[in-house]
Amino acid sequence: MLGAVLATALLTACAALPQGAVAEPDGQAELPALINDGFDSDTALSFDWPMLEIGTGQYEDGPTGLTVLKFGKKVNAAVDSRGGGPGTVNAKYLELGYNQPELDAIVLSGGSWYGLEAVTAANTALLDDRYRGGRWDNVGLVVGSIIYDFGGRRLNEIYPDKRLAQLALRAARPGIFPNGAYGAGRSAMNGGIFGCHARSGQGSAFRQIGEVKIAVFTVVNALGAVTDRDGNVVACHKGSNWPDDLKASDLMRAAPASLQPGWNGDDSGHDAERKNTTISVVVTNRSMSPAELQRLAVQVHTSMARGIQPFASEFDGDVLYAVSTNEVETGPGQTLPSMEIGVTASELMWDAILAAMPAEQVTQPEPDPDLNIPQSTLNSYAGTYRFSHLAELTVRVEDGALVASATGERDVFQVSKGSPRALLAATPDTFTVERGRYPFSLQFKDDTVVVNPGRWQQTGYRVETD
Repeated sequence: MLGAVLATALLTACAALPQGAVAEPDGQAELPALINDGFDSDTALSFDWPMLEIGTGQYEDGPTGLTVLKFGKKVNAAVDSRGGGPGTVNAKYLELGYNQPELDAIVLSGGSWYGLEAVTAANTALLDDRYRGGRWDNVGLVVGSIIYDFGGRRLNEIYPDKRLAQLALRAARPGIFPNGAYGAGRSAMNGGIFGCHARSGQGSAFRQIGEVKIAVFTVVNALGAVTDRDGNVVACHKGSNWPDDLKASDLMRAAPASLQPGWNGDDSGHDAERKNTTISVVVTNRSMSPAELQRLAVQVHTSMARGIQPFASEFDGDVLYAVSTNEVETGPGQTLPSMEIGVTASELMWDAILAAMPAEQVTQPEPDPDLNIPQSTLNSYAGTYRFSHLAELTVRVEDGALVASATGERDVFQVSKGSPRALLAATPDTFTVERGRYPFSLQFKDDTVVVNPGRWQQTGYRVETD
């Protein structure tokens, strides 16, 4: 009850916060929190399992977020870590293979190492709400992992923090999981090793066989490219001469050339950011021994190399948690053998990988050469716009047209520092640049400029007029 009261109070406070201006490091606590976004979306997975509750939290100013999986009682778990750069809390403890159920929740988070704060925050919320206590057999245990979602994909360093994690934990509810760019997958990407840099997200799948329930969840922020069951690359910002029906095998066979800018006539480069991770969970209600759980984790994690190519590289931090809620007892001739659960969960995980891919991607409008924008309107757009303490964009009027320059510490996507770009009008308030491999547009409104308007937009606030 206390948890519900606190959650209601905090959610009300969040709703009352003004929409954030500039995201500065000391201003993160004031960011509006978006809780359980996408739960009513067409792509959300619905399933019947009261024991398993889901909660998500997002800071849209990032955008970044986290996903909490909370269990109705303590459960058994194992972990399999494959990537070369995993970021986890308490995962090592699960490797010890104790028989007694101890796990309360799993947190999957953006924010790289900073997002690990969300894991310990969820655990202290269990104590603060008096759900768990200090007795040795009642201490809360939350584990979790993070993805890297900073760098070139967004113009700030906002991360999922203690406040966001506790809001999501307290708002968790059973039977729904939002697939796509929600929760921990809010700014996930994939295919960076080939320069695809396509948006991805989090995905899930569920199946019940008799009494046995199996659910899988994944946040796909992979260096490799997401691949469907016909071998096609699901999403990619392709090089200019790449085939329309691009196969993962085309890219893999052409390595190492396909990993470099300039492959197959592409001269745009691919601004590689090799900091990636896919973090996953498989849950079954069938009771399992520590050895069975560990093998389930290994089997399902290994299977993911079919849907993500390549997988578990030195630049990925891939981690998978396997959980048994111990609701269905087993014995000779009873329920599904653990190996068959592994096979089923492996195929479900491929479904989840594909479900993580949002239908939309960032697009670029076409410039309108016949559009005549008044000089006064162009002058009103001029100025310096700040996205964070790291990124600023300065817009000037030169010879009757707009020119943009990155004037902060970082590039502003396709506007590089020291390389001004001419802005081409698509509408009276929306501008783009000469088309390249990656889409880019700017939309001016009052004293703001929005980069790539839409699901992953970044907003800059005018701090200086030209």
